[in-house]
Amino acid sequence: MSKNSSSTSQGSLTCGLDHAAKENVPTTIVVFGASGDLAKKKTFPALFHLFQRGLLPKRLRIIGYARTHMSPEEFHKRATSHFNADISQDQIKSFLQHCCYVSGKYDISDDFKKLRKEIESQEQALECSQSSNRIRVYYMALPPSVFVDVATQIKHNVYDSDCINRVVIEKPFGHDLESSRKLSNDIGALFTESEIFRIDHYLGKEMVKNIVTLRFANVFYEAVWNRHYIANVQITFKEPFGTEGRGGYFDEFGIIRDVMQNHLLQVLSIVAMNQPNSLSAEDVRDRKTEVLRRILPIQLEDTLLGQYVANADGTKPGYKDDDTVPKDSITPTFAQCVLHVDNDRWRGVPWVIKAGKALNEAKMLIRIQYKDMPNSLFPNLARNELVIQVSPKESMYIKTIVKEPGLSTNLAMSELDLTYKTRYHDVKIPDAYATLILDVLNGDHSNFVRSDELDEAWRIFTPLLHQIEQEHIVPTPYAYGSRGPEGAYQWTEDRVGYKRTGLEYHWEAPE
Repeated sequence: MSKNSSSTSQGSLTCGLDHAAKENVPTTIVVFGASGDLAKKKTFPALFHLFQRGLLPKRLRIIGYARTHMSPEEFHKRATSHFNADISQDQIKSFLQHCCYVSGKYDISDDFKKLRKEIESQEQALECSQSSNRIRVYYMALPPSVFVDVATQIKHNVYDSDCINRVVIEKPFGHDLESSRKLSNDIGALFTESEIFRIDHYLGKEMVKNIVTLRFANVFYEAVWNRHYIANVQITFKEPFGTEGRGGYFDEFGIIRDVMQNHLLQVLSIVAMNQPNSLSAEDVRDRKTEVLRRILPIQLEDTLLGQYVANADGTKPGYKDDDTVPKDSITPTFAQCVLHVDNDRWRGVPWVIKAGKALNEAKMLIRIQYKDMPNSLFPNLARNELVIQVSPKESMYIKTIVKEPGLSTNLAMSELDLTYKTRYHDVKIPDAYATLILDVLNGDHSNFVRSDELDEAWRIFTPLLHQIEQEHIVPTPYAYGSRGPEGAYQWTEDRVGYKRTGLEYHWEAPE
């Protein structure tokens, strides 16, 4: 593909992204929890990224709301504390002209009435009448314990039926199936499903968003995307750091609730779903939910749990060395599970989802291993694999067997490689949060979790979670910085029949 044709294709795919900016709809974004880590590390940098690219409406106000009392200068300093150091101060100053701050409690009606007055004052400054087309976005960068309190206060004291209202909720969405249903019912009693945007930021990542295009725009992928050709699928999430002082928060959830029940299962549903009738949000989410309904509840015997301990020289602490973690904690920091999708496309194909903290590297990837070549001319061939690396270096490659160049007749494992840094070196890939906030402004639910998807996800994991807790299953220790519990890779090979590459091979992303 030529450079020009690549640019043309990219333009056709992104032409609708700046709808909100082009329409110039008066828009107010209220960031609840504006003094917290999530807001300063993710929400405000994402909003600024969209501002830099001209993708926010021109008639915009961003209002931070939190319990902390801050002056405008203190709020501005906190909101911009995680912007890149090389950003123009003039750009930051221009962005901050759209921002203000209100302090208040999360369960006090008078505080929310004060917030409403501020919103109305800002809307008047935007020169929009009460009857004009307006958007209000309520972004909850908050712990789940206050979701319902804040949602209730919004509905009773801030919500305006004369404008478009959108509520953005961060994970975790509940603790198990029962609590998730209660949360969904409580929020659903206040807002319609079309007004609710449940963020799973992995759905905003470039390579995850690319899966639908990869599968359904290329005949040679979709033709072999089934149980007749695929031997197994692995979805892996690895972090090279531990809880780092946040163990008290993490211990309440563990790695399964923190990463697997949401991020990895959402990715699985996109990889496994059948082709939707269209690219509309509801058609895509219908297909994802259809897949989740066909996944059997995970069994304990198909699960390996681990918890990291200090490394050999003691320079990296163990999970329970964190002062915020109970010394008798059995919360897993590593887990890998085998799932089965009981439908005609995938029946008999094992899916492995694996996640861990304090491992040897940072990586999130999808590895699709194909079956052995039948009646092969060449003995003992390694298997072909399609690998989609979501992070840290966006790429995809197909492990392919070729003849070594030259006079040799030896076989070698090589790859057909699309590394984004090399192929699209002049394109800045946006942060997932920026992508998803833009979707909220445009009213696009495609990359957000619907209530029935959430229900099915908890149905799959809740029996396992309850069994682990009720039977006090003790995780296997593994050293900080290792690849996980000893025997984890052998466990995968034994359980799902994964075959390691037989030929000497190691993929390196091009520099």
